Amino acid sequence: MKLSITALRRQLFASPLDGLITLLLLACSGWLLALLGHWVLALANWKVVASNLPLYLMGLYPAAAYWRPLVLMACLVLLAVLTLLSPRLPRLAVFRWLQRLLPWLWLLALPLGFWLLSGGLGLDPVRTRQWGGLTLTLVVTAGSALLALPLGVLLALGRRSPYPLVHHSSSFYVELIRAVPLISVLFFGQLLIPLFLPSGWTIDRVLRAVLSFAFFAAAYVAEDVRGGLQALPPTQREAAHALGLSVVQTVGLVLLPQALRIALPALTNQLVGLVQNTSLLAILGAVELLGISRSILANPQFIGRYLEVYVWLGVLYWLICTTMTLIARQLEARLGAGAGSPSSG
Repeated sequence: MKLSITALRRQLFASPLDGLITLLLLACSGWLLALLGHWVLALANWKVVASNLPLYLMGLYPAAAYWRPLVLMACLVLLAVLTLLSPRLPRLAVFRWLQRLLPWLWLLALPLGFWLLSGGLGLDPVRTRQWGGLTLTLVVTAGSALLALPLGVLLALGRRSPYPLVHHSSSFYVELIRAVPLISVLFFGQLLIPLFLPSGWTIDRVLRAVLSFAFFAAAYVAEDVRGGLQALPPTQREAAHALGLSVVQTVGLVLLPQALRIALPALTNQLVGLVQNTSLLAILGAVELLGISRSILANPQFIGRYLEVYVWLGVLYWLICTTMTLIARQLEARLGAGAGSPSSG
């Protein structure tokens, strides 16, 4: 503790000018925190949030079936807590098995959650137009991410392909999507895709949103993965060939795992951006978090409560994005600790 206090003193009070700047910054920060605390505790009216909490969490989901999205959210929170605490769990056999099962539980959460929300397992069906709030945000984010990652990997490999048709097709798709605003892709997915379908064919509204986000995010994922592949030294491929591995084995077992580990911070950034970009669905009339907020603010009872609503939304998005970032950092540390540098192969 003495060493840390000494180091802190050297960094913040190394000279009289440094000490003055530090004191001024501390005073300004304390003043701003005092103002914020006074507004939160004394001035803000949080009834707009408390009385509409079910809408924020589940949208227009039937009240009799609230337990279904609540069970899904509870499972996701439990998985997040277990993932964050897994390095600190006792070294017992049961906890080691739990750590091995966690990735599979995450992968199973989306299909089982979708089945639960839509009315599988013998439950009453609920149309996706009734989904909303945090439930819709999480479903769209998870579905888009699970589709965007493999598609982005294929595009990244396609851009490095020696076959001209595959290379140019992948490059054209990536450059085209990166040059188009996301809102245009969403409008195309929601409004124009049904016009190109045969008569009598329909695609669910939520599925259209998931596909739109996935196709858009895949272009950026492809560039992140391609950067990871380019960061690998040629000796990795040469060593794989010397071991007699085929091209598919070299890419799948040697190059791609290392490239994904290198690209993990950038992929985490894409996932955080995907969560935030789901708010654009409100422009299309979807009732995700921002859409619910706009509907609540249109209620005469809560007119003018913009600050409380958007502060609440900011805190909610911050919690989601921070949890994702912490899980990704833990995964990054675990992969980094268990693997050497690329050049060591």
